[in-house]
Amino acid sequence: MKRSSALVAMLLAPCLAILHAAKITKETMSSSGKDRSYYLFVPDSVKDNPPPLVILLHGSGRDGRILVEHWESIAKREGIILAGPDATVREGWSNRDDGPLLFRHIVETLRAKLSFDPRRVYLFGHSAGAVHGLGIGILESEYFAAVALHAGSLAPTYSVFIDKAPRKIPIAIWVGTNDQFFPLKAVRGSRDYLNEHGFKVELTEIAGHTHNYYGRSGEINKAAWEFLSRHRLEKDPQYQDYVIQR
Repeated sequence: MKRSSALVAMLLAPCLAILHAAKITKETMSSSGKDRSYYLFVPDSVKDNPPPLVILLHGSGRDGRILVEHWESIAKREGIILAGPDATVREGWSNRDDGPLLFRHIVETLRAKLSFDPRRVYLFGHSAGAVHGLGIGILESEYFAAVALHAGSLAPTYSVFIDKAPRKIPIAIWVGTNDQFFPLKAVRGSRDYLNEHGFKVELTEIAGHTHNYYGRSGEINKAAWEFLSRHRLEKDPQYQDYVIQR
């Protein structure tokens, strides 16, 4: 009987592991009086205790799940919590409806139910999410530790805030030399402009690469995480309030 019980336990163990394996879940929260959706991935094990958190900003026409799926493998390997919010509309991010307060609500909602290092909260965005993520990083330079982006540049909306940023948040950009939506000249211009204003922007130009992040997400995410993981806030995060009209 004991042998039979042991055998059953051995056979069930892999099944139970699968049932309890980490998976992407769709969550909801309230932000500015509205229900907002985000996708969450919490790895089974972590290297650092508490672990870091990466907030992922999707491109136009997508939702928050897509980037979480593409970051899932590295999150499992490195022990990273992932959160991918949905923009208000799939076509892109709104400064008013998807502004800094949304991201603060995401972080604080997660802090209420998960343990992670508040000094190691990062932003990563692709395309429209890259543009928005860069802006949010500049606005909330003392709230996020660093920002990385693929295929994006600085939007004029955020230019007026650059000199007001209390911290020159570390920024890294990856862009293809054949990107049809974000020409190399424009991305280099954003890098140079930010560097002239005291930021230290690392730009990686991928030869022959286009706008297609998804075909090369593995190598881009690996490089992005190597950059992000080098940075940590020196003090507890400080959130800056804004009134954004549009």
